[in-house]
Amino acid sequence: MGEISFMRNIPTIFIRTISTLSFKKILKLLRTSVPHPVFSLLSLYATIQSFTLARKYFPETNAANGIGNAYRHALWTCLIMMYCSKVSSPEKALRFCRKITDMHEEIFPNAPLEKTMDLHNNRVGMNLFMEMLAGIHRQFFETGFFVDKLFEKTRHAVILKDLHQDAGNELVYLLDENEEMSNAERQLL
Repeated sequence: MGEISFMRNIPTIFIRTISTLSFKKILKLLRTSVPHPVFSLLSLYATIQSFTLARKYFPETNAANGIGNAYRHALWTCLIMMYCSKVSSPEKALRFCRKITDMHEEIFPNAPLEKTMDLHNNRVGMNLFMEMLAGIHRQFFETGFFVDKLFEKTRHAVILKDLHQDAGNELVYLLDENEEMSNAERQLL
């Protein structure tokens, strides 16, 4: 599916995704997003952007548990932080980002190792934003700042082997024998 086709399908994807949730999970989503409508809309936009960029750079591994997924999760949180910090303080953006991304992992559950990987990569993205914040005023942040920095982090990503592994502030991914990086993905690294 090309980028334009993907963008056209976003409303359908959104409705299909919401329809898979139980009533209890929909309430949890609403309790998290309704009190923060601007942050929630910006987060939705960040979600679309991160999927689009991850599909572009990691067409084979962005949706599974590979290196592209690690990149996408970290980029997702960087973008949420960037967009929300443009309308509020970085501290409030960080609190909201943690809350919305943790909630995402609760309402769309994965196997324990996958959940650990996603939560870790989300934290790596938030940490990256906060590290970069010291050198750049938040109003001047652009998506490209994170794309390059995360490529760098992707080159040093660690294979996650167990729930208690300490990968520090490096991206983590799961090795899947059925999943292979494309030549284009290999060239990025």
